[in-house]
Amino acid sequence: MLSEQGSKRRLSVGFKAKEQVLPARQISLITSNPSATDVAGRLGVFPWSFTEGDLKSTGLKHRDWGQAWVLLSESDETLELDDFSDLVHGSRDALHCAATWLSLKDEGQDLFRFKQELISPRSLQEIRMRRQERRRQQLQQSRFQRWMTFLSAKENPDRRELEPLHREWIEQLIRFSSGDLSFNDLSTELRQSLTSLRLDQNRGDVRERLVTLGQLDPHQLTSMASSVWSNGFNAEHMAEAERLIQSCMKDHPGDSERTDLTDQACVTIDDSETRDIDDALGLERLADQQLRIWIHIADPGRLITPGSPLDLEARRRGSSLYLARGILPMFPTTLSTEVFSLKAGRRNAAWSTWVDLDSAGNITASGLCRSWVSPRYRLTYDDADELIDFAPPEEADLSDLHALLATRRQWRVDRGALLMDLPEGRIRCRNDDPTVEITEPSPSRVMVAEAMILCGTVAATKGIENALPLPYRSQLPAELPSAAELERLADGAVRFAAIKRCLSRGLMGTQPAAHFSLGIPAYTQATSPIRRYSDLLVQRQFAAMQTPDGGETPLVTESLEAVLQDVESAIREGISVTREDQRHWQQVWFEHHSGERWSVDFLRWLRPQDRLGLVRIEELALDLAATCPSGSEPGDALLLEVSGVDSLRDQLNLVATPQGDR
Repeated sequence: MLSEQGSKRRLSVGFKAKEQVLPARQISLITSNPSATDVAGRLGVFPWSFTEGDLKSTGLKHRDWGQAWVLLSESDETLELDDFSDLVHGSRDALHCAATWLSLKDEGQDLFRFKQELISPRSLQEIRMRRQERRRQQLQQSRFQRWMTFLSAKENPDRRELEPLHREWIEQLIRFSSGDLSFNDLSTELRQSLTSLRLDQNRGDVRERLVTLGQLDPHQLTSMASSVWSNGFNAEHMAEAERLIQSCMKDHPGDSERTDLTDQACVTIDDSETRDIDDALGLERLADQQLRIWIHIADPGRLITPGSPLDLEARRRGSSLYLARGILPMFPTTLSTEVFSLKAGRRNAAWSTWVDLDSAGNITASGLCRSWVSPRYRLTYDDADELIDFAPPEEADLSDLHALLATRRQWRVDRGALLMDLPEGRIRCRNDDPTVEITEPSPSRVMVAEAMILCGTVAATKGIENALPLPYRSQLPAELPSAAELERLADGAVRFAAIKRCLSRGLMGTQPAAHFSLGIPAYTQATSPIRRYSDLLVQRQFAAMQTPDGGETPLVTESLEAVLQDVESAIREGISVTREDQRHWQQVWFEHHSGERWSVDFLRWLRPQDRLGLVRIEELALDLAATCPSGSEPGDALLLEVSGVDSLRDQLNLVATPQGDR
């Protein structure tokens, strides 16, 4: 000891005389200095003239320790250190006492308890428990080391070699990287491993590590984790789907009352890749030369019964999701693309709406019924555009139908409808190669959209006439910029951006109300029951109303509101997934084109204090957020480039500068 410092002591420790300050309670007296006058400064000199080698060679064998334990256990004795050294070594000198003290302090020593300078034998039960615990700790350390080796690997390790616990940790990390778990939600050992590799500060770093290890698809959406979309349909759902396929040709309740329209000429119009076909259009030429519009909608409710497993699953999903890499359907694909779809040349169950319009586009008469239909052709939008443009005499129906619906469209415009048709760009991905797919507002697309609005208008009107609760869609009135203000803006995207910022979100409720931007007094979506659960609800309400003796009654307002609450929650979740999907694939696309520049139009400010504005790349038909020059005005021509992009970390920084600057 060199000096006293209150309750602490400054010591010269070991053969190298390293100075160390320790609390007095942690210091044990092994043996006294044999000479009061000769004080050694370190071990290895008089009077402590033994070496490190001497200490190591003085250790006892396991057998010697065992014999000592048997002797003390039988006599139930407690010994001091020098007495115990004499027992096991036959000597009380400094070397043997020091060697004995070191052996007793070894954590691997299980036979004796060394406490308060006294030594006593442990019980056999305690010895076994200590050894089991040490073995458990060794296994745990070994397991943790294997995990660390896996987690820090530079190449894809084989996940099959991992223990079940480590697979659970990977699932935790996936949920952590998606934001579904916080850092404190992770197990203690998992947190330690992240901290040791400096992965505890950024979810993006964890996500990148998982991708590097081959444990996470780099394009997996974080909003999908733990959602209804994270898994496909289960075995029960698929078994029910198979049963429905087998029964689709049999008679079902209400089939005998369906109106047979299979002789009527009608066609389906969709994108070439569309497989779930839920609408068809027809034109009936009446005796008085009046033209009647027919809108046929698929009827999945013929097979899907309320409360069935597939019905409840569709309710949980709310709608189909159309993602860059494909569709996540509301119903199993074997149903949505086959028995539910309006297939050409086949008798299909449908809901059919007919509408008569006058020369101004007013609805003079309309009807709604369950039916059988058989589309003549399946047309793409390009096919339909040609028939509309050229109007061959033998195929004049589409051209006449287009003219009728154009009249109806103008009727809505006269009542305040906002037409903001623009090409729309969307990222599509095949084999993880993203491309921008641009949809043009062609004549046939505009015609089909108008027919769907007309069908929803008729359904809403019928619901009001029969006091039938439906999931009505509405939009509050908005105060738009003045005509003079709009006239100063370039027609198209710039002007539409000024209008859109004034509009409120659409609402869904059980009470009818006007829809501002559509220019109609009441509306409900009723044309996509394969893709939207609320549309299926509309069909069910009408089916129950039309067949009061069929055992079903329409949902009352309170019951429908409860269902719609679930559906709206599912739809919001689906919208979140869809938005993240497009945002992610935009980032991937810009990673592939990071060296390019694009001419853009400034549309409006999003956060002027951060210089964040909305711009449009016309050649891609994309509206994007970008850092813009201060003072930018709507319509300003700018040059856009990528300043930073990282799809794994959900980062895309675009910068727009005046075109004259470069």
